[in-house]
Amino acid sequence: MQQETIRNRRPREVTLRVGRGTLSFAAYDGDSSQGADADSSAVVYEPFVVKSGISMAANLRDAFRTAPLLQQGYRYARVAVDAPTLLVPMDLFTPESAPELYAYTFPQQAHHVVMDQPLEGLGAIALFGVNKDLKLVVDDHFEDPHFVCALSGLWHRQHWHSYAGLRRRLYAYFHEGCLDVFSFQKNRFKFCNQFEAQHAADALYYLLYIWKQLMLKPEHDELWLLGALAPAGRNALPTQEAINETEQLVRELTRYVGHVNTIPTTDIAAMPAAMPYDLKVLMSESRP
Repeated sequence: MQQETIRNRRPREVTLRVGRGTLSFAAYDGDSSQGADADSSAVVYEPFVVKSGISMAANLRDAFRTAPLLQQGYRYARVAVDAPTLLVPMDLFTPESAPELYAYTFPQQAHHVVMDQPLEGLGAIALFGVNKDLKLVVDDHFEDPHFVCALSGLWHRQHWHSYAGLRRRLYAYFHEGCLDVFSFQKNRFKFCNQFEAQHAADALYYLLYIWKQLMLKPEHDELWLLGALAPAGRNALPTQEAINETEQLVRELTRYVGHVNTIPTTDIAAMPAAMPYDLKVLMSESRP
């Protein structure tokens, strides 16, 4: 299995990203015992080939038997989960109500374990579901694994970015057949939702509808695109077809929105091209 060296978190912790039909791993390859001058910033990145027809939990069990990175004896893990997410204002959140509230909002996730993650600086708690069998597999292999929402780092990064300039900004992140659209107003979310969008026409419809709903001004405000249109269950480099569709989308958007900008997925230094952009952000923001 191909491995790529980049920068990451602290030694002896591995990051697992559980996507929608995808699975990948990343971890520091250094040794903190070598001292501050040691090169402890190298990171191994491994995408795992998910087998169709079996559950993600079964795929993860197989990965623990075959993936080189997971054979390194890591005791601690961060698990970044890309799952339907519900944002609850911090001042309205109670742990007791979280499972019922999440199950009501996402009935198809009713039998998942509901996790909560405070989004510091954004005034919200992110609720997301983790498959019970998958969580058991993780718990069997790590001491006190830390589950996080896969997009949490991206939200924080773009929230900081939104303060640059006086224009309001709408962000759109394409990944694994999904389109995540979000916007901020001061220290809170103004809008946040996810849609299935593998083609330019679908993405154009959703983005223009949200633009109108938020009463953004075509001649003044900005739309920022991250990632590229891609089939569901794919987190590697986009195909040429997906790149063409993304370019078509940009051309169509500029007919209605005066300021359309793109953030290349290579803008984070020393990160492998095949790594999902949200994972690049998580790793880079955890860099020592």
